[in-house]
Amino acid sequence: MRAKASLLDELPCGKGCSHCCVGVFPVTVLDRREIQRGLRTLSPEKRRVIMERAVAQTRLMERDVPELAHDEYIDNWQDSDTDVMIERYRELPCPALQSDGTCGIYAFRPLTCRSMGIPSEVDGVVQGACAVQTSVPIIRLSLSLRQEEDRLVDEEADQLVCLRDQTGIKGEELFLPYAFVPEIDKKSTRGAP
Repeated sequence: MRAKASLLDELPCGKGCSHCCVGVFPVTVLDRREIQRGLRTLSPEKRRVIMERAVAQTRLMERDVPELAHDEYIDNWQDSDTDVMIERYRELPCPALQSDGTCGIYAFRPLTCRSMGIPSEVDGVVQGACAVQTSVPIIRLSLSLRQEEDRLVDEEADQLVCLRDQTGIKGEELFLPYAFVPEIDKKSTRGAP
C-alpha cells in the first residue's frame, strides 16, 4: 500500500488484472505456509477446486521432470534448469487465479506476488514488471521504500534459516503449484491416477 501511494496511483495493476498470475515461478516454504493458511480460510468447495488445479499442475510438471515427484525442492537446481521450467510452463495459470481475474487467496499470496507491480531498480534503471505496467510512465520508488524492500528480503532469509533449523526441512524453494498441495497429502495425491 505504501508503494502504491508513493507511486501516486500510477500502478496500472488493479482488481482483475492477472497478467502476472500466469506462469510458474519459485516460491519459498514460508510462502507455502501462508498459502496453506489461506487455503484453510476458504470454503471446502473453493479450497478443493484450487487444490485440484494445483495437483493437476504438479502432475503435469512431474511428467516432464519425474524427480519432482520425489523431491519438490529446487534449491540445488541450476538456474538454467529452473529457467527451462519457467519458460515451458509460462502459460500455466496460478491455481488460485479465479475466473474473474482475482486471486482466491489474495491476503495470503506469496511475497513475489505481493511485490509484483512495484517497479524494480537495478543500477539506477527503473523497470516495469510486465507489459501492462510499462505502458505507463514508471516512477522511481523512494529510497526509504527500496530500503524497506531490502530489509524484507533479509528478514525472509533469516526466517528461512530459522524454519530450516526448527523443522529440518530439506529445501527452501519449490515451484508455485507445489505450495498449494499440503505436505501431508503429497504421497496420497502423487500416486493417484
